[in-house]
Amino acid sequence: MLLVLTALLAYPPAIPVPDSIRTVSGVSLPESIEVEGHTLVLNGMALRKKFVVGVYVAGLYLAEKSTSADAIVGADAPRRMVMHFKHDVDKKKLCEGWDDGLKNNTPDATAEVRAQFKELCDYMVDIKDGETFTFTYLPDQGTQIEVKGEVKGTIPGKDFADALLRCWIGPRPGPGEGFKKKILGLER
Repeated sequence: MLLVLTALLAYPPAIPVPDSIRTVSGVSLPESIEVEGHTLVLNGMALRKKFVVGVYVAGLYLAEKSTSADAIVGADAPRRMVMHFKHDVDKKKLCEGWDDGLKNNTPDATAEVRAQFKELCDYMVDIKDGETFTFTYLPDQGTQIEVKGEVKGTIPGKDFADALLRCWIGPRPGPGEGFKKKILGLER
């Protein structure tokens, strides 16, 4: 009997491990998710800071990992960006951020894309600590905008999806170069 007990303690039975998660600044996201039949993998996570305040943690999900912003934007593949807020932000500041992101990263945006960013802003609301935004791009459908768990609408077109993503991984990302490197998986 003692031998059996010793063997059990030395070699405990395999315990199923839940899906892997990654945590940044107290926010945890799964390493992979399913979106309408597509498996997406967590490419990177980053904390957006403004001065010394942590504003939100974002996670970028892609069909396959990539460290190249150009390759990610160039691919017409499903992707999702999740923003988990750690600080309250009012709608006006959010809209200013989208406007700056578009101007700084897609300066040659068409009138249609600029109108779509206005539509994006119309979906925004004051956001509180603990609430989320989710942006899911699916080819042939567009970008679904989810605010605090509620689908607000879908904005069609890859041009809009690319301009939105460039706000984080474009040449002049609003959250900064360190954020961009982490979202691209170049740093952890």
